[in-house]
Amino acid sequence: MQTSDNTNKMAIAERLVYDQPGFGENGRIGFLLIHGLGGTPVELRFVAQGLTRAGFAVYCPLLEGHGGTDEELNATSWQDWYESVCAAHDELSARCDMVVVGGLSSGALLALHLAAQRPNKVHATLLFSPTIWPNGWAIPKAFHLFKLVRHKWFANLLNFSEVAPYGIKDDRIRRFVLDSLQSEGRPLKDIFGRRGGVLWEFKALRNVVKKELGSVRQQTLVFHPRHDDQSDISNTMQLQRHLGGLVDVVVLDDSYHMVTLDRQRTLVVDRSVDYGNWLATQLKPRNESAPAITTAAAE
Repeated sequence: MQTSDNTNKMAIAERLVYDQPGFGENGRIGFLLIHGLGGTPVELRFVAQGLTRAGFAVYCPLLEGHGGTDEELNATSWQDWYESVCAAHDELSARCDMVVVGGLSSGALLALHLAAQRPNKVHATLLFSPTIWPNGWAIPKAFHLFKLVRHKWFANLLNFSEVAPYGIKDDRIRRFVLDSLQSEGRPLKDIFGRRGGVLWEFKALRNVVKKELGSVRQQTLVFHPRHDDQSDISNTMQLQRHLGGLVDVVVLDDSYHMVTLDRQRTLVVDRSVDYGNWLATQLKPRNESAPAITTAAAE
């Protein structure tokens, strides 16, 4: 069974690494996109494909402990997730002149942490429904008491489960996503269930990132739905207030939390491509004798 699980995770990672750098200005820019807590790169597929079609290099890594069972996820720490991000960033940075780091939900925290830790190698950030704390209208009020949990051993005694609409406003898209996720052999309890220990690690990451926000001086583009069911738009307002660089925000009016999949996903892609095109204008001309960027196969 363990071999089967590992094979499944490798398959997920392999087919969701988009890497088409090309030879124009756009190919000199790489987008590192980080999925959310308990998720997989499937969440970012539509955006990744759109950026790839526009000629950008895109890498969507599978974070350590993700894509398998809740036991595997619970055995990891936020530092393990961050190491996955660092490894992906090292690979993309070796082949691109500029790297934009983006993240969905909790993945946005990992993106901001990387930007704070590597200010000279992360050139901009791109955030989708950033979650400093889950406080959307579908989050049970009792969950806020989790902030009082001080020890991971106690947190592991608790279990939480995401409930409908699962971050997706459109009924048809929601059914399609649920069918796709279950076709990969993952039961719903592993997809939407969260052990308290995992959330404790998320809280630890959040506490670190909150202290670093002022040192993130890279330009940031944020997409956040006005009626987010998982993380209220106040999360983005907090980032606007505390990030050290220029912050542009696109407020979506017809999506829930999973903005990369929901009704306005095409708008999200178009604005992300525009962002990349603008960043491309900031690049210095490359020496024509420099070696061309080559496509690397997914590990």
